Amino acid sequence: MSPSVIPAPNPPKKSRVLSIRRAVLLATTVASLSAAALVVAPGLNLQGYPAAIAQNLSEQAKKVAAPVGFADIVEKVKPAVISVRVKLDGGSQADGVGGQNMENVPPGLQEFFRRFGMPDGRNGPQGGPEGMQPRGRGHGTVMGQGSGFFISADGYAVTNNHVVDKAESVQVTTDDGKTHTAKVIGTDPRSDLALIKVEGGSFPYVKLSDTTPRIGDWVLAVGNPFGLGGTVTAGIVSARGRDIGAGAYDDFIQIDAPVNKGNSGGPTFDTEGNVIGVNTAIFSPSGGSVGIAFAIPSDTVKTVIAQLKDHGSVTRGWIGVQIQPVTQDIADSLGLKKAEGALVAEPQANSPAAKAGIEAGDVITAVNGDAVKDARDLAKKIGSLAPKATVKLAVLHQGSEKTVSLTLGELPNAKEARAATSDENGSADNGATDMGKLGLTLAPAARVSGAGSQGVVVTGVDGSGIASEHGFSTGDVILEVAGKAVSSPADVRKVVSSARSEGKKSVLIRVKSGDNTRFVALPVGQG
Repeated sequence: MSPSVIPAPNPPKKSRVLSIRRAVLLATTVASLSAAALVVAPGLNLQGYPAAIAQNLSEQAKKVAAPVGFADIVEKVKPAVISVRVKLDGGSQADGVGGQNMENVPPGLQEFFRRFGMPDGRNGPQGGPEGMQPRGRGHGTVMGQGSGFFISADGYAVTNNHVVDKAESVQVTTDDGKTHTAKVIGTDPRSDLALIKVEGGSFPYVKLSDTTPRIGDWVLAVGNPFGLGGTVTAGIVSARGRDIGAGAYDDFIQIDAPVNKGNSGGPTFDTEGNVIGVNTAIFSPSGGSVGIAFAIPSDTVKTVIAQLKDHGSVTRGWIGVQIQPVTQDIADSLGLKKAEGALVAEPQANSPAAKAGIEAGDVITAVNGDAVKDARDLAKKIGSLAPKATVKLAVLHQGSEKTVSLTLGELPNAKEARAATSDENGSADNGATDMGKLGLTLAPAARVSGAGSQGVVVTGVDGSGIASEHGFSTGDVILEVAGKAVSSPADVRKVVSSARSEGKKSVLIRVKSGDNTRFVALPVGQG
């Protein structure tokens, strides 16, 4: 019996083979090239191709949304971007290289700039606000340069607070080379935004984006780097929600489009020509772009600019609590499933939160039904609401969930919190007690000069101990351990021993450092 013969399929025609090869090559090319390098024809006929190849081609074609180049977008948006030139009193300037006007920079941003190359306001080009160019020294006139953009046809424009704050006069130059005098309508140091207005004309303008950009999206930065005039650079969104220590409302978009000194206040666009952010800071050890720039998100810009236009200033909602993130250690100590929400370290006296019954150790998990991710998210949510608004807070209180309604107050001027500078460690008769492997030496607050009457003072910290690793410092005052008030080292030892006997890995300690109060989850299993 002859073996069965399975007929081979008809070999594809040569043209068919070439078509398949082209399809494979095209699919590979589309997947590997950047979106701006290739446009797949919308009428591509995929009939007859193997199913896998056809599906791959179809999916890749849908992903390619960016144009071949950015010229059409630039032509559309560039006329709305302006160069901002200000005259400042030289007496208020930092007299360092680059003439950085550090007085006009929010305190948090000042610290950010100093950390990244501007110690004490000197060495200006190394990471400072990217626009102040000196035209003189001492108490003479100093000219500053930045960027901005029109948001309405009647001449309203957005720029940075640190560009125009305390300016004697402001001039803007439009894309067609014309110069106009501008008036400062209002500034907001907390967000580093300002609204200015040019009278007597109808101006091209751009729209603030209604959508949040995704990481990896293409962006265009347009501005006035180094005073050169309208300049366009391209890149992508590198990250979102960046906290650079500028303030409680940090929520910056990080981009890698080259941004330099003079781009301050300029817009960053998406590929639809909408403004996704206002450029405000760069990280730069050298003073030039290293591909790390920060922009204020458009949703923040909308909220702030609307208030500046209506009132000339910005008011923010306030509940009056010191808050901190819920770390995984703290979540474990509180019996939380996830490290989310904002932990109340201390409600301020007579604040809306205190009047509503919110206590230290409570965790705020939602505002008006919107989940709170962390402490910064809570600050942003409350700050975006108007004073006198009524809000409902979801609160976890001693393991039980409850809803608290309160009326927001108005955010007062920020207080400068100073850490304790006293070197008082207590005298020999202050009752100091060594806490062994925890690495702490404690004494009753009443026996340590200047420490007050509540809690237990940290009079010594072992640099190699657990407490040191968790941020304890000499002078800190321990107010509570595991939710229980303590007034002596014996109280602390008793609560810690009880936690160990119950098999707990850590205890939550409420600590006061200077004017600030925080919670620390301190491991106790081996102390």
